[in-house]
Amino acid sequence: MLDEITEAVLAREEVARYLRGGHGQSALQARERVHAYLDELRTTQRYPFYRALQHPLYPILRKIDRYVENVDTPKAVTKTHRVIYASNHKSHTDYLVEPLVLDDNGVRPPLIAAGINLFGGPLGLLHRHVTGAVPIRRNTKDPAYLITLKAYVAELLRQHDLLFYVEGGRSYSGELKSPKTGLIHAAMQAERSNLVIIPMAIAYDLVLEDRVLARQGVKRRQRPFTHELAEMVRLAVGYRSRAWVTFGTPIRMDEYDPESRRDVLDLAHRTRDEIGRLYKVLPTSIVAAAMHPSITRKDLETGAAALLDRLRGAGANLGVDSAREAVDEGVALLRRRHVIAFERGRYRVRDRSVLRYYARTISHLVPPDTAQAR
Repeated sequence: MLDEITEAVLAREEVARYLRGGHGQSALQARERVHAYLDELRTTQRYPFYRALQHPLYPILRKIDRYVENVDTPKAVTKTHRVIYASNHKSHTDYLVEPLVLDDNGVRPPLIAAGINLFGGPLGLLHRHVTGAVPIRRNTKDPAYLITLKAYVAELLRQHDLLFYVEGGRSYSGELKSPKTGLIHAAMQAERSNLVIIPMAIAYDLVLEDRVLARQGVKRRQRPFTHELAEMVRLAVGYRSRAWVTFGTPIRMDEYDPESRRDVLDLAHRTRDEIGRLYKVLPTSIVAAAMHPSITRKDLETGAAALLDRLRGAGANLGVDSAREAVDEGVALLRRRHVIAFERGRYRVRDRSVLRYYARTISHLVPPDTAQAR
């Protein structure tokens, strides 16, 4: 027996065309491949159980104070529209914090598009049968998978909202990466007049995995998520941070043609740019961008003041009002994180890779030579 979404996927024109064979395979082989991928993608959300998952994750979640901006937007829009939440991706804690922010404010929970590495072992069962996460194979070129994924997402959006990360995976450098178009294109193919994208940005004073990410700079290999989860629990010792989640103005999708490659790219870049403007500029990023290998308090405040002026001119979403406030708060956090130190009347860099990581978080708002610690 086939479930309703599977039947709808198999009936879609692009899937039916693939099932007729070709690409060097028979119709039977094509059908087997599509059904295998549908089995992999199938997910169920049991949200009361999902909400309860915060209790075993409390050792991490209690270290993160959640703040939200413009939450009235999803509250209003979900009453009349199907919603895709498009977010930047800083940390594995994103998909813990962001759905809880929605639930805290009475907004219906979305399904979450997550990397397939999160689906191994018992955690995979939780994602598949409780959280409603959809496993995504990133960077695959298999036409059977791409056709099946896009059709499945298009059908899911008839019944559910969806949260996905426009950059794909986490940013290892700290900067806002170029957008991925696959899931946006899939959503466009749903052809729903009431479908909108709500851009959302998440920012942290301190990212839990900052050292791990910063030292790699780029993603070199995919580690089992069980290893990464154990690492997160270890990193949570002594960790404390704020998480700011900011929602933007909805973007109508029916204004873009899913058959036009240019429209798909335009929508992806518009979404990414909106997320960049929503991103909360916090004291750690300002201090990191204004920092030198060795600098006095006065010079650091001067550099922070000049940077704040440029950020205001760029229309940035500032989390501080003055250079003094930015330096007071940012220095305290980065010293506690052992990223900078105060010696002989000057601030000095102790961990250059992590400092650059935080400086690059605002490089989309100011030129790189200003936003990167020297």
